[in-house]
Amino acid sequence: MRIARVIGTTVSTIKDENLTGRKLLILRPTDETGKVNGKPYVAVDTLDAGVGDLVLTAHGSGGRQTNQTKNSPVDAVIMAVIDWLEVAGEEVYRQS
Repeated sequence: MRIARVIGTTVSTIKDENLTGRKLLILRPTDETGKVNGKPYVAVDTLDAGVGDLVLTAHGSGGRQTNQTKNSPVDAVIMAVIDWLEVAGEEVYRQS
């Protein structure tokens, strides 16, 4: 699992039929405090996440283990929206 921030959306009218009706969001990886680092990537949203949300993502074969992405050509999937992060006993992020 990786932590990432939703930074945008993408629209694709022509795509694999297994992805029809699935929202595709643009994410940027973050560190454990929610600070953005790394290059953007696209993930299938299974939870109705939105721009600005901090999320957990699964990648590779793990990304194809949800009921919604099984047998789909998916490399990354949003599997949780983070409410808060605590590191070494200190709260470093809380969803506003």
